[in-house]
Amino acid sequence: MHAHRPHHAAPLPFGDHLRHWRQRRRLSQLELALQAEVSTRHLSCVETGRASPSREMVMRLSERLQVPPRERNALLVAAGFAPMYRERALDDPAMAAARAAVQRILDAHEPWPALAMDRHWNLVMHNRLVPLLMQGIAPELLQPPVNVLRLSLHPQGLAPRIHNLPQWREHLLERLRQQIATTGDAALAELAEQLRALPAPAGGDGDGHHALPGEHLGVLMPFRFNTPLGELNLISTTTVFGTAVDITLQELALETFFPADEATAERLRAMAAAA
Repeated sequence: MHAHRPHHAAPLPFGDHLRHWRQRRRLSQLELALQAEVSTRHLSCVETGRASPSREMVMRLSERLQVPPRERNALLVAAGFAPMYRERALDDPAMAAARAAVQRILDAHEPWPALAMDRHWNLVMHNRLVPLLMQGIAPELLQPPVNVLRLSLHPQGLAPRIHNLPQWREHLLERLRQQIATTGDAALAELAEQLRALPAPAGGDGDGHHALPGEHLGVLMPFRFNTPLGELNLISTTTVFGTAVDITLQELALETFFPADEATAERLRAMAAAA
């Protein structure tokens, strides 16, 4: 995928970065100046390059604009300062302890499925139950990096098996839309276009798709699909490491599933015992 921010392709002045985020948050210079407690004239000079911001000013503006840590690093570098947040690959030896801790969380969730995804929704870790639920999926969808959204919504993936596919699809695309709005990530925007281009399921009982009760926006989502062992009725919830100082950990998301009924719990226990 392409770099997720234009400054990765070519360095931009700090003022261009600032203008991009101010406009993205739909704030005027006056509104941002009031929130950041600086004069509109000084903010205008910083944005046009006639004045250079201090490190404290960069961080204050980033906070008011709700700029994610990855992009805050870019703002700091553009202003001539060192990045504040570390960024190390998950397989970096220095991340071994964090990686082991995440895996323990996933394993402890058994016999229920749980997985970890990076910022682009690529599968990076999982417990033993997850591969069992991917049986019968087209091999090309399982080639690394395995994108969890594409796996869910592709007609050769899980989509034909999902009982509440329209509801599940809308849920995933809305989460993706919110993420794009927050981060401005071009790679996520490209992924969203690819997913919308996939065949959209028709809603309604006549198509075998049903909206399930129990959805709580941003907290819980019902998810029911067929497996060789029978139908699984699950509830999905997402956890993020919001206070992590390493960008990789801060962007990691854990998707955990819980049985919504006893029949599903029994099927999952049987799958775990046979694994």
